[in-house]
Amino acid sequence: MAIESLNPTTGEVMETYSEWSDAKVAQTIEVVHQAYLQWRNTDFSRRKELMLKAAAILLKRKDEFALLMAREMGKPVTEGVGEIEKCAVVCEYYAENAQQMLADEPLESDAGKSYVAFRPQGVVLAVMPWNFPFWQVFRFAAPTLMAGNAGVLKHASNVPGCALAIEKVFVEAGFPQDVFRTLMIGSGKVDKVIENPRIIATTLTGSEIAGSKVAQKSGEMLKKSVMELGGSDPFVVLEDADLDEAAKVGVKARCLNSGQSCIAAKRFIVVDEVYDKFLEKFKAGMQALKIGDPVDEKTQIGPQAREDLMLELHEQVLASVKRGAKVELGGKPCGEGAFYPPTILAGVDKGMPAYSEEFFGPVAIFIRVKDEVEALFVANDTPFGLGGSVWTADVARGEALAARIRAGAVFVNGMVKSDPRLPFGGVGISGFGRELSYYGIREFVNVQTVWVK
Repeated sequence: MAIESLNPTTGEVMETYSEWSDAKVAQTIEVVHQAYLQWRNTDFSRRKELMLKAAAILLKRKDEFALLMAREMGKPVTEGVGEIEKCAVVCEYYAENAQQMLADEPLESDAGKSYVAFRPQGVVLAVMPWNFPFWQVFRFAAPTLMAGNAGVLKHASNVPGCALAIEKVFVEAGFPQDVFRTLMIGSGKVDKVIENPRIIATTLTGSEIAGSKVAQKSGEMLKKSVMELGGSDPFVVLEDADLDEAAKVGVKARCLNSGQSCIAAKRFIVVDEVYDKFLEKFKAGMQALKIGDPVDEKTQIGPQAREDLMLELHEQVLASVKRGAKVELGGKPCGEGAFYPPTILAGVDKGMPAYSEEFFGPVAIFIRVKDEVEALFVANDTPFGLGGSVWTADVARGEALAARIRAGAVFVNGMVKSDPRLPFGGVGISGFGRELSYYGIREFVNVQTVWVK
């Protein structure tokens, strides 16, 4: 099997890699395990020093890495620079805070002394997606390595250049050469990696289909897993909301990364009293976005990461229109390459794909509701539960509504985003477990009770 680096803007195959044999994969996992046996004994000051070096390398080469992402998966370079800067932030965050997060916690018992310790366990497999090809990996790798574990990466097959570049960042920073390695394999070899006795846990960011397969195999092998899967996040606009601000943020929240984000605002649930005004303002913001070559710094919407994904998105749009949704803007592929324009589907109701499915692209779904009660019902009328946002002038009202929205994160008067200081993850078919914050760094450690007489 060949693994290709293909430019979605031009269709050009830039690089081709041969998939590794089972023997090479097993050999690589073994050397990573041997590196872990040494790395786990490295003190926090040394781990911190190296992780800060990794952050510095990222910042120094951010333009280079942003260009790589633009060419491999179509991310606009200005957003790519921001992604690399965020990777540096997560490295710095765990470099500065890991020791405190993993410090022994004394507990009272019948012992003379008892406490909980957080011990590293071994090699963690990360199965990562293409949409944020650096950030998704670093938000796993920074806490994993700072905790004293090691990691192997099975990256999405359309971003092999990014995968290899990430591995080199850690080597250049001075980490042991084999403490973090990329496995050049397709999805068909993931089960065998999970079966390897050196792998102690798995983490996956991706679709619910991929997540269910990896979670099932991990469960079969009695290995812990963390799943960050899809989302169809509600963006609830109440009658007292600041419509100008909500529309401005809503456009960004829907179209960041050309709409290819699990925590993008996808379902705009707007009360009847302000629905038309909000739609008008939102539409103007969508129309103003510049579509073009992601290498151009003026571009705000690049191509979808692959042509097949763009066509799949369009089929969802067509199926929703067939069932009664109205295209307010966009609605069909544009130009050469895998481009899909900013699109608005209005009049969406139950029974349409736009109501129940995740749309992974710059398509905003508008649902009119009569009041806050119906808005809450629609927000929760989904199997997903990743993020959500509420817009209202009454903050107390917003918090009260947020408490009743079934999601891993709810933002009041703000765009849902990930932040190293805050736990990140979902409920329902959006996954389980948490990344980031101190919750994330404790996912793959041995929470060990120590009792001393």
